[in-house]
Amino acid sequence: MKTHPPINAMRGVTLAAIVALGAVSSQASAQTAQSYPDRRITFVVPYAPGGATDVAARLLAQKLQESWKQTVTVDNKPGAGGVIGNDFAAKAPADGYTVLVAITQIIQAPSLMSKLPYDAFKDLAPVTQVAISPIVLVVPEAQPMKSVKELVDLAKSSPGKYPYGTFGNATTSHLYGELLKKNTGIDMTHVPYRGAAPLLNDLLGNQVTAAFLDFTTAGPQLEAGKIRPLAVGGEKRKPKLPNVQTMAELGYPGFEAEGWVGIFVPAATPKDVVNKLSAELGRIINSPEGTAGLQAVNLVPVGDSPESFEKSLRRDFDRWAAVAKTAGVKGE
Repeated sequence: MKTHPPINAMRGVTLAAIVALGAVSSQASAQTAQSYPDRRITFVVPYAPGGATDVAARLLAQKLQESWKQTVTVDNKPGAGGVIGNDFAAKAPADGYTVLVAITQIIQAPSLMSKLPYDAFKDLAPVTQVAISPIVLVVPEAQPMKSVKELVDLAKSSPGKYPYGTFGNATTSHLYGELLKKNTGIDMTHVPYRGAAPLLNDLLGNQVTAAFLDFTTAGPQLEAGKIRPLAVGGEKRKPKLPNVQTMAELGYPGFEAEGWVGIFVPAATPKDVVNKLSAELGRIINSPEGTAGLQAVNLVPVGDSPESFEKSLRRDFDRWAAVAKTAGVKGE
């Protein structure tokens, strides 16, 4: 007659096997993190070269390349307000060698678009928030208005005649623009661009009447007097624009939430690799040289942990969903 081992013994063997498997998995993960990186890393930027996202990506790529002695390249994949580049990174191999440099749009879009090819919370893992990216409401030098009220009055005088530009559909720039229209009852035509740099070109050419533009892109032209600031987003005035009032100060609520630049990797990337990348990028961001580099392009450095960044993502998702609902914005 066939005998069977006691059930308790079988459970013991099974438990031992699970423990052994876990140990092997942990060892493999540790070895992965220890050897990472051993080849080229690609930073994917979902916008055209020249905007805040691209500038931050190139600064970090250079410093990471110097510290890790591995090539770090920047690959611009603009289109669909950032969706094309975000989707490319979300579907990339989860090995830490494809790194997404994204903006707030990534957690704004779910409230604006009925269907996205990825889930920002399920398909991507947060690494670190690089910096806050202030937004400025600007007009070309050729335009006569010198205040938000004058812009509103002009738009009211000829509904639908004056276009406003954004650096993409379903971005902070777009949400701010539609919120201003909702708050004031004006009718301005939305003109989305494939990033901040091409938007700036048309602002300089007076082809759009106004735009909510990131301070990184706007800064040099503000200093040169080629574009004029009317107001800033956020809860406080900006140190480099101390005389420019916030939208809230001017009586326009809802502009307190600000844009940011953040780092992500595919969700299945080993946690040890995520932590190693986060720690090194955080060190770079918070180093004197890194902080100075970001501040020089009008970004406010952060450089936090994956856990802290995830909390910010959850908070901002709710914040921007409320703004999108108030403004009545839908992705185009």
